[in-house]
Amino acid sequence: MTVRVKPVRWQGSDEAIRAVQVAFDVEEAVLEAVRTAAFEQHVSTSDQIRQVLGLATTSKPKRPRLTVSLNAADYEFLAARYGLAPEDRLAIKERATRDLIAFASSGKKGTGTGKPGRR
Repeated sequence: MTVRVKPVRWQGSDEAIRAVQVAFDVEEAVLEAVRTAAFEQHVSTSDQIRQVLGLATTSKPKRPRLTVSLNAADYEFLAARYGLAPEDRLAIKERATRDLIAFASSGKKGTGTGKPGRR
Protein backbone atom coordinates (compact mmCIF):
# COMPACT_ATOMS: atom_id res chain seq x y z
CA MET A 1 0.00 0.00 0.00
CA THR A 2 1.35 3.41 -0.97
CA VAL A 3 1.09 6.22 1.57
CA ARG A 4 0.44 9.52 -0.10
CA VAL A 5 1.71 12.76 1.36
CA LYS A 6 -0.98 15.41 1.88
CA PRO A 7 -0.51 18.72 0.12
CA VAL A 8 0.84 21.40 2.46
CA ARG A 9 -2.40 23.40 2.28
CA TRP A 10 -4.35 20.41 3.69
CA GLN A 11 -1.99 19.58 6.55
CA GLY A 12 -3.49 22.21 8.84
CA SER A 13 -6.92 20.60 8.61
CA ASP A 14 -6.00 17.47 10.59
CA GLU A 15 -7.20 18.93 13.90
CA ALA A 16 -10.48 20.17 12.40
CA ILE A 17 -11.15 16.75 10.91
CA ARG A 18 -10.85 15.17 14.35
CA ALA A 19 -13.23 17.71 15.95
CA VAL A 20 -16.65 16.43 16.97
CA GLN A 21 -19.78 18.57 16.89
CA VAL A 22 -21.66 18.43 20.18
CA ALA A 23 -25.37 19.27 20.52
CA PHE A 24 -26.71 20.46 23.86
CA ASP A 25 -30.35 19.69 24.69
CA VAL A 26 -31.36 22.66 26.82
CA GLU A 27 -34.54 24.52 27.63
CA GLU A 28 -35.72 27.44 25.51
CA ALA A 29 -34.48 30.06 28.01
CA VAL A 30 -30.89 28.81 27.73
CA LEU A 31 -31.12 28.71 23.95
CA GLU A 32 -32.42 32.28 23.82
CA ALA A 33 -29.80 33.54 26.29
CA VAL A 34 -26.94 32.09 24.25
CA ARG A 35 -28.36 33.33 20.94
CA THR A 36 -29.01 36.82 22.33
CA ALA A 37 -25.52 37.09 23.81
CA ALA A 38 -23.97 35.89 20.55
CA PHE A 39 -26.01 38.41 18.58
CA GLU A 40 -25.10 41.28 20.92
CA GLN A 41 -21.39 40.38 20.77
CA HIS A 42 -21.43 39.80 16.99
CA VAL A 43 -20.16 36.25 17.33
CA SER A 44 -21.53 32.89 16.23
CA THR A 45 -23.54 30.84 18.69
CA SER A 46 -20.71 28.31 18.58
CA ASP A 47 -18.17 30.96 19.62
CA GLN A 48 -20.54 32.16 22.36
CA ILE A 49 -20.80 28.63 23.75
CA ARG A 50 -17.00 28.32 23.62
CA GLN A 51 -16.70 31.61 25.56
CA VAL A 52 -19.20 30.47 28.20
CA LEU A 53 -17.28 27.21 28.61
CA GLY A 54 -13.93 29.01 28.80
CA LEU A 55 -12.65 27.50 25.55
CA ALA A 56 -10.47 29.31 23.04
CA THR A 57 -12.11 30.93 20.02
CA THR A 58 -10.55 31.83 16.72
CA SER A 59 -9.78 35.49 16.28
CA LYS A 60 -9.70 35.43 12.51
CA PRO A 61 -12.57 37.38 10.98
CA LYS A 62 -15.37 35.30 9.58
CA ARG A 63 -17.33 36.05 6.47
CA PRO A 64 -20.72 37.30 7.66
CA ARG A 65 -23.37 34.99 6.28
CA LEU A 66 -26.67 33.36 7.00
CA THR A 67 -27.30 29.72 6.26
CA VAL A 68 -30.39 27.62 5.70
CA SER A 69 -30.85 24.07 4.44
CA LEU A 70 -33.05 23.85 1.36
CA ASN A 71 -34.46 20.60 0.00
CA ALA A 72 -35.84 19.94 -3.48
CA ALA A 73 -39.36 21.00 -2.44
CA ASP A 74 -37.98 24.29 -1.09
CA TYR A 75 -36.25 24.98 -4.41
CA GLU A 76 -39.50 24.14 -6.24
CA PHE A 77 -41.42 26.58 -4.04
CA LEU A 78 -38.86 29.37 -4.43
CA ALA A 79 -38.56 28.80 -8.17
CA ALA A 80 -42.33 29.20 -8.54
CA ARG A 81 -42.29 32.27 -6.27
CA TYR A 82 -39.56 33.94 -8.30
CA GLY A 83 -40.64 32.68 -11.72
CA LEU A 84 -37.42 30.74 -12.20
CA ALA A 85 -36.46 27.18 -13.06
CA PRO A 86 -35.86 24.99 -9.97
CA GLU A 87 -32.47 23.98 -11.43
CA ASP A 88 -31.32 27.63 -11.51
CA ARG A 89 -30.17 27.52 -7.91
CA LEU A 90 -27.79 30.46 -8.24
CA ALA A 91 -30.58 32.76 -9.48
CA ILE A 92 -32.84 31.48 -6.69
CA LYS A 93 -30.11 32.24 -4.15
CA GLU A 94 -29.66 35.74 -5.57
CA ARG A 95 -33.39 36.46 -5.37
CA ALA A 96 -33.58 35.05 -1.83
CA THR A 97 -30.63 37.26 -0.87
CA ARG A 98 -32.55 40.29 -2.17
CA ASP A 99 -35.57 39.25 -0.09
CA LEU A 100 -33.39 39.01 3.03
CA ILE A 101 -31.89 42.45 2.33
CA ALA A 102 -35.38 43.91 1.81
CA PHE A 103 -36.50 42.27 5.06
CA ALA A 104 -33.61 43.86 6.97
CA SER A 105 -34.20 47.25 5.34
CA SER A 106 -37.90 47.23 6.24
CA GLY A 107 -37.16 46.71 9.93
CA LYS A 108 -39.67 43.84 10.11
CA LYS A 109 -39.42 41.13 12.72
CA GLY A 110 -40.85 37.63 12.57
CA THR A 111 -41.87 35.76 9.45
CA GLY A 112 -41.62 37.06 5.93
CA THR A 113 -44.00 36.61 3.04
CA GLY A 114 -42.78 33.11 2.21
CA LYS A 115 -43.95 29.66 3.17
CA PRO A 116 -46.05 29.82 6.36
CA GLY A 117 -45.28 27.85 9.47
CA ARG A 118 -42.32 26.03 10.94
CA ARG A 119 -41.01 22.59 10.21
